[in-house]
Amino acid sequence: MTKRILDLEGVMNFRDYGDYATAAGSHIHPGRLYRSAAHSMATDADLAIIDKLGIAVVVDLRRPTERARAPSRRPTGWTGQVIASDIGSDEEDDPWWDFVRDSDLSEDAFRTYLANYYVDAPFDERHIDAFSRYFTALAEVDGPVLIHCAAGKDRTGILAALTHHLIGVHTDDILADYLLTNTAIGMDQRIPLMKQAIADGIGREPTEAAARVAMGVDEAYLAGAIAAIEGRHGSIDAYLQAVLGVDAAKRAKVEARLLR
Repeated sequence: MTKRILDLEGVMNFRDYGDYATAAGSHIHPGRLYRSAAHSMATDADLAIIDKLGIAVVVDLRRPTERARAPSRRPTGWTGQVIASDIGSDEEDDPWWDFVRDSDLSEDAFRTYLANYYVDAPFDERHIDAFSRYFTALAEVDGPVLIHCAAGKDRTGILAALTHHLIGVHTDDILADYLLTNTAIGMDQRIPLMKQAIADGIGREPTEAAARVAMGVDEAYLAGAIAAIEGRHGSIDAYLQAVLGVDAAKRAKVEARLLR
């Protein structure tokens, strides 16, 4: 088993989400699939480590406003492809901050927000755009692919779970990889930063317990996304094909590139 979590200084939740067995008896190559939080705070040491991974494609799932506020750092001379959606580029803010401003910042408030977010996220036009191009890249591009959003847990978590489902990873491993965020995100170090960011933004800050809910993931969230997908399309496979354009031919190409 490869070392799954990479310990970086300024990029949290950076890990290899390959190296899992599949139901068909194959195995995902390690070093092909990476996921993380945003790279805007990457140190030079982080960039040196990332550079050695040979990443060919970076999928930035953040909103245009998020990318503008916190531009990504890339290794010097990196020539890979960046996939990012500009849908919503005329927006001045994002739903997260709208919620925070109007919220009582309680644990229940954050939990409800996240549960509702997961129900809607698979059908967001911007996500569909980025997710579709990501799967095309998996089918066509040689080299490792990295997906990330702001914290690397919600948008990234959904896309990683869809990828694992597509190539036949067991449900238990899909969930374990998703929940690994609660370890990889570095809660104790990051909670003070999150509390301060909210305080700077709205003049109030959540309790540590509420911040922990906001920064973490829960099995119920991913289950909600899957239930919403199945409710609209009957199955994840039908959603992958009808909404994201992953037909049998594309699936076969992804499997050929990722599995051994």
